[in-house]
Amino acid sequence: MQATEQPAGSLLAAQAGTLTIGGDLTVNRMAYGAMRITGDGIWGPPKDHDEAIRVLKRTLDLGINFIDTADSYGPYISEELIAEALHPYPDGLVIATKGGLLRTGPNQWPVDGSRKHLEEALNGSLKRLKLEQIDLYQLHRFDNKVPAEEYLEFLQEAQQQGKIRHIGLSEVSIDQIEQAKQYFDVVSVQNMYNFGEQHWNDVLKYCEKNNIAFIPWFPLNAGNVAAEDAIKRVSARHKATDYQIALAWLLAASPVMLPIAGTSSVEHLEENVKAVSIKLTGEDFQDMPLPQ
Repeated sequence: MQATEQPAGSLLAAQAGTLTIGGDLTVNRMAYGAMRITGDGIWGPPKDHDEAIRVLKRTLDLGINFIDTADSYGPYISEELIAEALHPYPDGLVIATKGGLLRTGPNQWPVDGSRKHLEEALNGSLKRLKLEQIDLYQLHRFDNKVPAEEYLEFLQEAQQQGKIRHIGLSEVSIDQIEQAKQYFDVVSVQNMYNFGEQHWNDVLKYCEKNNIAFIPWFPLNAGNVAAEDAIKRVSARHKATDYQIALAWLLAASPVMLPIAGTSSVEHLEENVKAVSIKLTGEDFQDMPLPQ
């Protein structure tokens, strides 16, 4: 595509600055989460397959070079669409996927950290994504029904076998990160985090001290009324959307923050990525204080 054919604002993601994961994967700090390109309840194919493909292709035009997915999104659908749209992958594109959840129906996410399930999940992801090695493989959850050493040892072995380049964790405490570090280097943590839900501030600060990427999911909390009101005040000030302000706040909150704005619409994708151009002010931070 020639530059004259690209809508204004292409390569916006680069304006967010970069983050290096695991010492060798440098990505722009505005990323894309590929959960929403599946059907309702994150189940089955998308309502508009062609639009999902357009979204994935447009991420590259916008300078996004980190895409987050999981075998459980669909299940399998998200990974299959990524390969359909983007394989062979351009140099520098990092596709992070996850394993450790089962899908028994729409919006149902039972945890299964057994070695058998993780081996099937990892091998399935490699096949669907058409990769010989996954750059970043994240454990979707610690499973309290399975001894932790079972799944941590599996991930360690898979990395030693070359199937995984780097390993991350999702929805974990500092103690769980420390436990995992007995088996492998933890290069990313993916926890639910946003302005209205900062339960994991201690984990965020730990990640900053240890140079671990922090990947927040659910960037706009729909349940905290006070937070919603604060975001609306700031968005009105900037003539921006609430989602843009929520993303701009995340980018300002920490240098290790890697937001993964997800959508199934090209229009919304472009709108979300424009959050990188919003510069929050001292007045904005009075309404939306940064994490302490």
